[in-house]
Amino acid sequence: MLLVVNAGSSSLKLAVFDAGLAQVAQARAERIGTGGAATHLDALQQGLAEMALTPAQLTGAAHRVVHGGRGLTNTLRVTPAVLEGIRACIPLAPLHNPANLMAIEALARLAPDLPQYASFDTGFHATNPDVATRYALPASASDLGLRRYGFHGISYASLVRNLRDAGDLPPRVLGLHLGNGASLCAILNGRSVATTMGYSPVSGLTMGTRSGDIDANAVLKLAEVYGVDGAGQILNRASGLLGLGGVADMRALHADPSPEARFAIDNFVYWAIRHAGSMIAAMGGVDLLAFTGGIGENDNVVRDRITQGLAWAGAPRAVVVPAQEEKQIALDAVALGAG
Repeated sequence: MLLVVNAGSSSLKLAVFDAGLAQVAQARAERIGTGGAATHLDALQQGLAEMALTPAQLTGAAHRVVHGGRGLTNTLRVTPAVLEGIRACIPLAPLHNPANLMAIEALARLAPDLPQYASFDTGFHATNPDVATRYALPASASDLGLRRYGFHGISYASLVRNLRDAGDLPPRVLGLHLGNGASLCAILNGRSVATTMGYSPVSGLTMGTRSGDIDANAVLKLAEVYGVDGAGQILNRASGLLGLGGVADMRALHADPSPEARFAIDNFVYWAIRHAGSMIAAMGGVDLLAFTGGIGENDNVVRDRITQGLAWAGAPRAVVVPAQEEKQIALDAVALGAG
């Protein structure tokens, strides 16, 4: 049995796959430390108990790690050096990498001899050319790690795998991962050549609570007025659909007839279409629109509006590809000998 772990700062999602890579169990913990389990270790133990599994029944564990920086781009077996690499990327993903580390270390305490593996959400975009990843900053700033990394990479890797398995992977695919977090990816011959997220998951499209692209001097103004932490809170937690329409949930916005809700949806669609133009330019055209994520898979109104808005690109065909991030993580770990 292979355990796949997706850890957030206060949440933990678990999925278990058998030798044939069929998912056989899942569990989820919320509000860790604030009303749910006290620690990630407690959440792991509770999740395994809920799934009627013991650590002795597991043959390996594979983790989603949000940020691997420049150095960690492939799925790797966890070693002390890999742990240090993940830890070194904490400044790049302060909300995510600490939680990923906590889950790895908690499981190591629970099952010290269990092989563990890490897949990196930034890894799929390591194939972007330098001209797509480097900001126009002096070298001294770039040396701080300020560059475009891109995220949702595990989702895009899964999307490519599913299209290839279905015999439907044309040369130029625009991947649209639309959910509370949202991004686009230009996929040329199965490889990422451009993506809308950058140094952090804030940039690009309008999202559930993230602002998407915003002028750098506007960020400085927010920091001047609200302080750096306050500006970060606004950009990450209080903007996007929530800031425009009062709620981060697209379903609730569809049900709300207010002008604010209408505008929030219009803004989401407009920026998806506008950024799509940039991604299409990076590929020199587009053959297929591939939607995934909660909104991408389930919101046919938003999906149809975006598709219609891209008719100028040659009326590209659109498909829905259900997200299978946990299975992708499991597959990558098995390729390294897990299972």
